[in-house]
Amino acid sequence: MNKENKPSVVRTRLSSYDLLNNPRLNKGTAFTCEERDVFGLHGLLPPHLGTLTEQLKRRKRVLDAQSNTFEKYSYMRDLQDTNETLFYSLIEHNVEEALPIVYTPGVGEGCQRFSEIWRRPRGLFISYPNRNRIDQILSDSRYDQTRCIVVSDGERILGLGDQGAGGMGIPIGKMALYTALGGIPPEHCLPILLDVGTDNEERLSDPIYLGWRNRRVRGQEYDDFVEAFVTAVKKRWPHILLQWEDFAGSNASRLLERYRNQLCTFNDDIQGTAAVATATLLSAVNATGVPLHQQTIVFLGFGAAGIGIANLMVSAMKTEGLTDEEAHQRFYAVDRFGLLVEGVKEIAPNQQPFVRKRADIEGWQLSGKEEIDLYDVIRNTRSTVLLGVSGQPGAFTEDVVREMAKNTDRPIIFPLSNPTSRVEAVPEDVLHWTDGRAIVSTGSPFPPVTLNGKTVEIPQTNNSYIFPGLALGILTAQATRVTDAMIMASSLALAKLSPTLQDPNAYLLPPISDSRAISLSVAKAVGKQAIADGVAGIPDEAAFEQALQDYVWEPVYLPYERIVD
Repeated sequence: MNKENKPSVVRTRLSSYDLLNNPRLNKGTAFTCEERDVFGLHGLLPPHLGTLTEQLKRRKRVLDAQSNTFEKYSYMRDLQDTNETLFYSLIEHNVEEALPIVYTPGVGEGCQRFSEIWRRPRGLFISYPNRNRIDQILSDSRYDQTRCIVVSDGERILGLGDQGAGGMGIPIGKMALYTALGGIPPEHCLPILLDVGTDNEERLSDPIYLGWRNRRVRGQEYDDFVEAFVTAVKKRWPHILLQWEDFAGSNASRLLERYRNQLCTFNDDIQGTAAVATATLLSAVNATGVPLHQQTIVFLGFGAAGIGIANLMVSAMKTEGLTDEEAHQRFYAVDRFGLLVEGVKEIAPNQQPFVRKRADIEGWQLSGKEEIDLYDVIRNTRSTVLLGVSGQPGAFTEDVVREMAKNTDRPIIFPLSNPTSRVEAVPEDVLHWTDGRAIVSTGSPFPPVTLNGKTVEIPQTNNSYIFPGLALGILTAQATRVTDAMIMASSLALAKLSPTLQDPNAYLLPPISDSRAISLSVAKAVGKQAIADGVAGIPDEAAFEQALQDYVWEPVYLPYERIVD
């Protein structure tokens, strides 16, 4: 799209109630007197002629009056279903306040209580009983402009587990940030929930539960259903970007590997989390003065997310000169049966490269338990980095953290599990147990900590630093695939924005309030890497830069003209 061809006027056949009830087009009191004449809006609106700025002040006042995060989440969902431009503008102008409401942690309770607040259709529910109607469901002309999809099956919502149809809150929330933080036009975004049932007894026994009230479909039937969905999506939109979100670990990595070479697709839990965690670690390394390839890294929780983070960190270490084997030797992974070491049961194939040899633990001082637990690993490895993606609240105990603090002057401790109820340790405890020496970042937002009269801000290793810009770069580069190098490019682009490059004691990540600029920087790096990798549909970097500038959508009101047949 050329800049001069960007719409400066909205032309529509809708009028009266139909126009006001269309959240994409509704301007509320900001319809001008002339527009009220032309579209038959007099009497349907109060006489006040407002502006977007006035509406923002009014909506912000109402938002602030809500008594808790869930009420605020519900209010914002209603606003999104009433007036999308106002909704996105409210987020853009209040990113730090709005993000914990529409995204983590607010979206967690929103998913748990989704059946209470569902009022208007948004996105698509594709249920297992409708498996033979997928083509029909996708065929509606209202989806003709779709360019990107976020899809979930609701089985692993944050650290809250199986939420069934309530998991739709995640694709809705992710797509909202595609637009609010990445500038992707809302009409290009389609959230989808694959409803294959739920094994959550609370949901199944809840009389108001809105989902398909059956146990989860698994095995070959599940795979056939996903295959039918992907096939229908590719047929409907051959150049779609498909993001997988909050699938259970056993399915997340498997589905990504199956489809990553069939269409343009990525999994944010695996690749987005890896990118932001690696960027944050690189920023923390600036503060320690010890290069990444000299750090010893321990993971608690080694499912799809943990493995994705570790693999990207291995790649980063290799760019610093380590061999593949040397890089893997810098990692220790603790999962449900303790340290991943030869002979431990239930080691998954994608965990295998990080399994330690028995010779590696010879001479270790162990606590005598059958499993080698986190504390044993910390005290025997001289580890300098501890990352938690386990969903086990309180797993970073005082003993573990204090032992970490013996290993290095500036221990890097990232309890990354979401939401806040699932975090491995709260930052205040970590800082007190390390006498303020720890470098802490979390997956969910936490308030500043006061220690010895000094206020310590807690960075949030939030995927929203990555996935809106990643998607923006993919779309504007017209990428046909998402390569590992594109994920690394997104991570390095974020790391280059770290304030620690100028001041080792600074905040690890750029202010989240700068999300639009951050997403643009990430998008540029991703698009240029797509061109270098030969997967871009755009001819060169100059064309990409222009396309990026032209594509970004801003939440502002345009004048309207009525189409008369």
